[in-house]
Amino acid sequence: MGLWASPYSGRVELALKLKGVPYEYIEEDIYNKSPLLLKYNPIHKKVPVLLHNGKPIAESIIILEYIDETWKGSSILPEDPYERTMARFWSKFIDEKCMPALWKACWIEEKEREKAMEEACEHLQTLENELKGKFFGGETIGLVEIACNFIAFWVGVIQEVRKRASKWREIPHSTQMD
Repeated sequence: MGLWASPYSGRVELALKLKGVPYEYIEEDIYNKSPLLLKYNPIHKKVPVLLHNGKPIAESIIILEYIDETWKGSSILPEDPYERTMARFWSKFIDEKCMPALWKACWIEEKEREKAMEEACEHLQTLENELKGKFFGGETIGLVEIACNFIAFWVGVIQEVRKRASKWREIPHSTQMD
C-alpha cells in the first residue's frame, strides 16, 4: 500500500523493482484511510506498508531491509557490517535531518524561509560530502541512494511550484481571477 506522491512509498517500489520482485500496488487515500491500511498499520496508520505472505511490514527503511533479506538479486545493504551500519546511519540522517529541513524550507512562511533554506542546504552539503559523487556503498544503488529518492526527484519539482506560486502572488488581484 502506498501513495503516488510519497517518497517513502517510492522507496519501496524502487527496491522491489531493483530486486525484480513482482508486486501489486494499492494506492491509498491518506485523507480517507482504508480499512486495509488501518488493519495492517494500526500503530502509525500511514503508508507504505508491504504485505508479504499475509504479514504486514511498515516503515520504509525497515521494509527495504526486509526486501533485501527476503529476495535474491542485487543487494541493497553492503555485506560488510561496518558499511551496512554506515548505510543505516546515513539513511537515518536523511529521514531525521534532511527530509524535515527540506519540507520546512519549502512550506514555511516566507519571512522564515531563508533560515530554513540554510539549514536544508547545510544538511544536503553534509550528505553530498559523504556521497562524494558516487554510490554510497560501492558501485550499485543501495539503501542510502534509495532513501535519497525524494531529494533527487521531488526537490526540483517543489522549487518550481514555489517559484510559480510566488510569481502568481505578484500578479494584481483582478488579473488573478481571469
